[in-house]
Amino acid sequence: MAKDHYFDITAKLDMMEMKNAVIMAQKEVKTRFDFKGVIAEITLNEKGKVVSLSSSSEEKIDALKDILISKLIKRNIAGKSLEEVKTEGISGGNTKVIYKIIDSIEKDEAKEIVKAIKALKLKVTPSIQGDEVRVTGKKIDDLQKVMSEVKTLDLKAPLVFGNFK
Repeated sequence: MAKDHYFDITAKLDMMEMKNAVIMAQKEVKTRFDFKGVIAEITLNEKGKVVSLSSSSEEKIDALKDILISKLIKRNIAGKSLEEVKTEGISGGNTKVIYKIIDSIEKDEAKEIVKAIKALKLKVTPSIQGDEVRVTGKKIDDLQKVMSEVKTLDLKAPLVFGNFK
């Protein structure tokens, strides 16, 4: 009798790696010449799962975001794990942009993943379990086809494939 194999699709990310990326980005900002004498801050609120960037202009905010995303990518965190929530003016004509950290799959996206998997017509069973999707099947090849197909979907959450057994 063949044993069932499975894997989980989640959007979890390591907050310690996120914190390290923010610290490295802050260090780079302090040493860059184009930020000398200019307000340029990157702050992380771990409990609120929010990253905020503050600077004097939109161009500086874009540069801060590029620095942060490059540090995230070096630490194997997808750049799409940050979603812009709002932009607001702060004192002195400066701008603050707030990003929400995405670390879970929303119900609509989970349903979209299940729909895409069922459309493949493979002998696998996708099921939504909270904020993750578990895919079960008898053949490992089928599960690998599902993984490659799900990677092509344009989703808001950065997907992580784990618990492959």
